[in-house]
Amino acid sequence: MQVVVMLSEFFNTTWQEANCANCLANNGEDLSNNTEHFLSLFNKTLTCFEHNLQGDTHNLLPPKNYSEVCKNCNDTYKTLSSLYNEMQNTNVLENKAEPGTHLCIDVEDAMNITRKLWSRTFNCSVTCSDTVSVVAVSVFILFLPVVFYLSSFLHSEQKKRKLILRKFLLIVICLFSL
Repeated sequence: MQVVVMLSEFFNTTWQEANCANCLANNGEDLSNNTEHFLSLFNKTLTCFEHNLQGDTHNLLPPKNYSEVCKNCNDTYKTLSSLYNEMQNTNVLENKAEPGTHLCIDVEDAMNITRKLWSRTFNCSVTCSDTVSVVAVSVFILFLPVVFYLSSFLHSEQKKRKLILRKFLLIVICLFSL
């Protein structure tokens, strides 16, 4: 009897920690519309990946150029990613009182797999459009000390020259006045 109680507690805990109820509707009888739509897009994205890799499967070595996958599957991947982000935002708004709640584990795992394939395996990640501005600001900040010390050096040299000129002029005036 104790084994049944332990198994029941284990499954209940796993169900709650995996947020499985977030994928279901109608008191747990059906998948929610968002979950069905997400899983449909997930399957469509994986099919796109597979379809665009078929030409490269005859090689024993893994292909190094996945530009066809990146180009042909970009729209489906972006649609899936935006749906996932929308589901996350909706989930955060609905569960304000419970911090740390997530989408169900099936949806999160599917998106993790897709993102890993997209960025690591196919290397389709697009560099951030803010890269140029970040580099420009970084270079500007790195050169500020150089500009400061250079201007300080030049400014201090001018003062020394002025002092030397004044002393020289004083000596010349003193000599002529004698």
